[in-house]
Amino acid sequence: MSRVAIGLAGLGRMGRVHLGNLAGRCPSAILACVYDVDPVVAEQAAAEYDVPWTASFDELLDACDAVAVATSTASHAPLVEAAADAGRSVFCEKPVSADRASAVAAVEAVERAGVLLQVGFHRRYDPDWAAAARRIHDGELGEVTFFRTSLRDMTSPPASFLTGSGGFFTDVTVHDLDVARWLVGEVVEVHAHGAAANPEFARLGDIDTAVVVLRFDNGALGVIDNSRSAGYGYECSTEVMGTAATARIDAPHRHGYEWRTPGLASRDLVRDFEQRYPYAYAAELEAFARCVLTDTEPLAGGRDAIAASDLAEAATRSWRTGAPVRLSPRRTAAGIDYSSEVPA
Repeated sequence: MSRVAIGLAGLGRMGRVHLGNLAGRCPSAILACVYDVDPVVAEQAAAEYDVPWTASFDELLDACDAVAVATSTASHAPLVEAAADAGRSVFCEKPVSADRASAVAAVEAVERAGVLLQVGFHRRYDPDWAAAARRIHDGELGEVTFFRTSLRDMTSPPASFLTGSGGFFTDVTVHDLDVARWLVGEVVEVHAHGAAANPEFARLGDIDTAVVVLRFDNGALGVIDNSRSAGYGYECSTEVMGTAATARIDAPHRHGYEWRTPGLASRDLVRDFEQRYPYAYAAELEAFARCVLTDTEPLAGGRDAIAASDLAEAATRSWRTGAPVRLSPRRTAAGIDYSSEVPA
């Protein structure tokens, strides 16, 4: 078998991104079938891409070799478990669940079934981040001393999205926390500060701007800054300093040209994550398909998702209490476990 037949569940914003990639940008995958809780949406997508559709997730599983889950967060864990029970490997958007116990149960179901679970931490598959990670892990940077990353949206999402997002750190900072673990190592302390410039966020008990300070178990320090409404565009950049070199990944411009007038040079900025990460989103699904074909573990697995969510929860507690949260990551046979917190 040279291509994996992947069924796509969920056709919202991220689902549409995956739809286009599975339909023509992943050499090791073929789009087998689409499903959405709204059958009209599924039928329309199927007609647009000339693929079968279904109104049942069980029928989707019958029509594919593996499944990509891009449905609402609350449905992730049950669908992952259903896929595992059917013997299907799963690509799942983050988080596996907003509830830790449900996330652990879903990951354990996958492990018992002997299938694969890859979670949508797309930066691990972006060409810039992947190239920097290879050189860092090969030792070219020396000992890491400092980590800095920024993630800033151009405009805030609607209030209707915020109520089901899981909160700022779970929805936004979790990507940066995963990158921190991937590039530097395990985190032993989280100290988060947050503010709500938008009164609507404050009314909902959430924030739109945050700074998170990290301590890593190797002694390095880290700083994360996040904003839901930077205004000027979408930015995602990272810098890792070491004793031998520094790696910097800047936010790319949308186009390769620059417009110059007297005293001014201007370039277009990207507006959102879709414009920033077109290659990463295709690459993560291609990597998933290749993992299924070769039966190899994905770069971003279920235990990575739980670890990042645990760190996001620690950041939430730190923000609410105003105090740092100390952690004691343990290496187990299954992976890193952040469930043990060091008493204050």
